[in-house]
Amino acid sequence: MKGMAALPVVLAGLIWGTPAARADEYRLDVRSVAPDTYAVIGATEDFDSTNGGNVVNCAFVVTAAGVLVVDTGPTARYGAALRRAIRSITPLPVVRVLNTHHHPDHILGNQAFADVGIESAEASIAAQVREGPAFLDNMYRLVLQWAAGTELHPATRAAVAGPFELGGHRFELHLLSGHTGADLALLDVTTGVLFAGDLVFHGRAPTMPHADADAWLASLDRLASLPATTLVPGHGDVTRPASVIAATSDYVRWLRDHLEAAAAAGLDLTDVLAQTPPDRFRSLAVIDAEYRRAVLQWYPAIERRHLYRPRP
Repeated sequence: MKGMAALPVVLAGLIWGTPAARADEYRLDVRSVAPDTYAVIGATEDFDSTNGGNVVNCAFVVTAAGVLVVDTGPTARYGAALRRAIRSITPLPVVRVLNTHHHPDHILGNQAFADVGIESAEASIAAQVREGPAFLDNMYRLVLQWAAGTELHPATRAAVAGPFELGGHRFELHLLSGHTGADLALLDVTTGVLFAGDLVFHGRAPTMPHADADAWLASLDRLASLPATTLVPGHGDVTRPASVIAATSDYVRWLRDHLEAAAAAGLDLTDVLAQTPPDRFRSLAVIDAEYRRAVLQWYPAIERRHLYRPRP
């Protein structure tokens, strides 16, 4: 792990099933990141039929009262593999499941945890219901056989912000926004681990389909103020919080200001698409693809606002 002392890898590259495992079985990279705390690290790639959508980070905390799970992955098959990974570490039951936001790579494994009941922010639940069917169709198109049998199971319990205790761990649940209209972040005060969801990306360009830059930057300031010592981002390696939160802020702020300046200068969409991010972002995985997607997602509205701004 970058920027922190090496911690034991409990289940790295684990292959589920027999030695002749199917080509579409997930190989989960499960890492111990703190006492009783495990992160499941995905590739910093786009979804495709090779990786099966395993490009997301999920996590779980084993407490004396049972297991708390943070996000469930991109397909029912992934969710089932995650549940098997948990069982290989502890016989304790899963007692609480959180969806940090409504994007498909974080919720389409809910099916494997439907017996537990799943929590998310109230607005995130509404977004899962509203947009989930289209997400599911798109996931089938992108990852093909990996999505077989996956059905939409939206969260049903509205998460409540604030402190709570579970099996000897003290947690704080934060209801934020910016990456989407409703984002959860979970701080385990007992271990100092912050589960940030997609409010924070590490080593990968952020995704932007539902983003609000100003709200996102405010949420990142809030996360930076928390007493965390270890951060599990939505994508990328586990790390220490300060530098990676600052790096995500830098990109979001740059993109917002870049697109505002382009619109003020009268550039059209094709002009902006032809530009590239500055050198300090070149090391981010899938930077060119995510820049183009962000321009397509954000720029038309920014351009319209500048075109029809009242004149003095």
